[in-house]
Amino acid sequence: MLLVIVDQDRGVLDELSLQAITFANSVDPSAPLVGLVVGASGREVADTLGRFGFTDVYLATAPDLNDYSAAACGRAAAELVSTLAPTAVIAIGSQRGNEILAHLGAILGLPVATECTSLSLGSPTHVVRARWAGNLMESAELHGSPAICSVVSHLAPPAAAMNQTALVTEFFPNFTDTDLAGQVRSRIAESEGGTSLADAKVIVSGGRGVGAEGFGPLEELAHLLAGTVGCSRVVTSAGWRPHAEQVGQTGTKVAPDLYIACGISGATQHLAGCRNSKTIVAINTDPDSPIMAVADYAIVGDLHQILPALVAATRTARGI
Repeated sequence: MLLVIVDQDRGVLDELSLQAITFANSVDPSAPLVGLVVGASGREVADTLGRFGFTDVYLATAPDLNDYSAAACGRAAAELVSTLAPTAVIAIGSQRGNEILAHLGAILGLPVATECTSLSLGSPTHVVRARWAGNLMESAELHGSPAICSVVSHLAPPAAAMNQTALVTEFFPNFTDTDLAGQVRSRIAESEGGTSLADAKVIVSGGRGVGAEGFGPLEELAHLLAGTVGCSRVVTSAGWRPHAEQVGQTGTKVAPDLYIACGISGATQHLAGCRNSKTIVAINTDPDSPIMAVADYAIVGDLHQILPALVAATRTARGI
């Protein structure tokens, strides 16, 4: 049996979790899949998970659990592990997925392997996982049962829907006050409109070379291409753009159809966030910058001259 932690946010399924399901099926296609959803708001999500291959889904709820809590998710997973004795616990390698598994590992006193690209169950379990922002692949042995692993985002396609249902069981974990202390208490509403980085098919991203006042052409090009604007860590650190737009290891990992990197040198942490893009176009004055080595198309030149030309050409092509 494999236990997959399925993340949800206020009743909305995290689409990345569907990739974890595909990965779990590749680990052991014959093993029953059991899902865990935490929070009463995830009831409808739990009811739909059978069509992704789960035989059983457990919904963990509590009166005082009102929003996301990594500790509570870890505690709920630990109680299921003690009851069901799965051979592995798998989650998507998102910030939340890795955080939940860290709590689970701490509760059970077991090691956690994050950012895995392959998993071979056994005694010990063998894993291959991405290190140093994906620039190094580590082959390692994971001792302990169950194996606790997260899978690299965008490694596997989302699980395909099928004509199947699952038994949904609600249970009430023995949460402590500590488990429930650290949960989301309030939210600042995002501005309406636009497309999030995680969902965008086209991202026009800017780095230090764009300058504090130079994002206007990026926004215009992104609008013309029905995309959104991203940026590097140095841009958010300087306060030029909000952290929500940051692409990279400490920002959002993206996999758009087209990623246009403007004035971004391509530090390891940034490449970790955009390397899964289907096509990368890099605009930089330095032909030897790291971003050029991974780009499908490289434009060497001044982005302040190139971007207006791209905007004009796009407008012409679209007849605007």
